[in-house]
Amino acid sequence: MTTRYTKDHEWIRAEGGSAVVGITDYAQTQLGDVVFVELPTVGKSLKKGGEAAVVESVKAAGEVYAPVSGEVTAVNTALSDDPAGVNRAPESDGWLMKLKLTNPAELETLMDEPAYKAFVASL
Repeated sequence: MTTRYTKDHEWIRAEGGSAVVGITDYAQTQLGDVVFVELPTVGKSLKKGGEAAVVESVKAAGEVYAPVSGEVTAVNTALSDDPAGVNRAPESDGWLMKLKLTNPAELETLMDEPAYKAFVASL
């Protein structure tokens, strides 16, 4: 299972033809305390780079973009009652959605962990 990252601070962990998507620890730190998460509907088709979800904090609202194209197969409904789960565990239990990949080759256009860490260090 490989984790890839976007310059918009989303992560995607793909295995086979499906993947889990969320925001990075850096993103949740920048947002601050998350108070609301707007998730896509199951069955929605997402295009790479298109808006997929919204994460609102006490400081700001941030769009979450689809790191790759795919169909939403599940959303993390626990975040509806406990949006702060994104703050506590952004890269594990605070995941946002699961996708069925429509173009797995798009994963190759994303950063691996060392590249993402270097990118964040340059900000």
